[in-house]
Parts: sequence; C-alpha cells; structure tokens
Amino acid sequence: MSDDEAVPPAARLLRDFVNTYEPQIDEESLGTPDALRTWLAGAGLIRPGTRLRSPDLATAIAFREGLREVLLGHAGHRTDPAVVRGLDEVLAAVPVRLSLAGGKPRLVSAGDERFGRALAGLVDAIRQCAEDQVWTRLKVCDRDTCRWAYYDASRNQKRRWCSMSGCGNYIKMRRAAQRRDRGVRSSP
Repeated sequence: MSDDEAVPPAARLLRDFVNTYEPQIDEESLGTPDALRTWLAGAGLIRPGTRLRSPDLATAIAFREGLREVLLGHAGHRTDPAVVRGLDEVLAAVPVRLSLAGGKPRLVSAGDERFGRALAGLVDAIRQCAEDQVWTRLKVCDRDTCRWAYYDASRNQKRRWCSMSGCGNYIKMRRAAQRRDRGVRSSP
C-alpha cells in the first residue's frame, strides 16, 4: 500500500485543498474564480459549469489558509489566533444542516447557493476526519519555508515533515551543520 492509499478520502480532500497553494515556491493554484471552480469540480464538490465570483475565491482562500494554520497546530507549532478566528468566521457563514439520507449522518448545505455546497462538503470532510479519529493526523511540514500539508500515517503520529527525503533531510543536515559550527566556534 502506498502512502497516499493510507490517507482516508476526507483527509485527502482537505490535504489536497490546503496544498492548492505551494508556499515554498509561492505557487497559487486558485488564482481565479475559474481555477477555483475547476479544482472544486475535480474534487466533486460542484458541477463543472458552476459560476463562481471573486468573493467566493476570497472565502475559499481564507478557508484554506485558516485550515493550514490549524494543521500547523496539529504539528505542534504555535498558531496565529487571528488566522484561526478568520477561519471560524468563514465557518460561521457556511449554512449547513445534518442529513441522514444515505444511511449515514453528514453535513450538507442548508442553502441553494452552489458555492455554499462546496464549502459544506469541506466542512463535512472535517467532520468525517474527526469522526474517524484522523483529524489530528493532518499536519503541515515542519520546514518553515515549506508548510506543505500531509497525512501522518506513522504509528506514533510523530512525523514532522512532508517527506523525509526532501524536507526531513534538509532540516537534519542544517541542524548538524549548526551543531558543527557551534563546536568549531567554541573550541580553543
């Protein structure tokens, strides 16, 4: 089983949503309402022809960056309370209701707004992750220039980097060099 196959679908959706922005290279996948529509349609959250507006894009980005901040906390880092409050404000504006259709409780949009349905799908993914007890396994990379979201499938849930071969090795090599430099400076 590959690493990605171990990721539950709801966690994969949230991880992939956070990763629509790549901080390390400042690459934004959701630069326009059309790009947002394409991503949400690809994730099955809206129909491909749905018309989105600039305020929808701003809301989606605030949701995403607030979610990234929460996942930063899952990784043991200090979070910015203002960003988390911003996420709470976005969540407070998402009209959801409980549905028992399909035999399983889930959150669905309480309104007819198409973008609201997409947001309700993301909110339900958070609910599903919490129900499946995998919510805190969603984290962001410990490398401060990376902050890529990942799913921590490790047994002890202590994984710190999006990849050991990339960011993990970089951090470990940097720390070793810092220790070596301190040793050189302090020796007679």
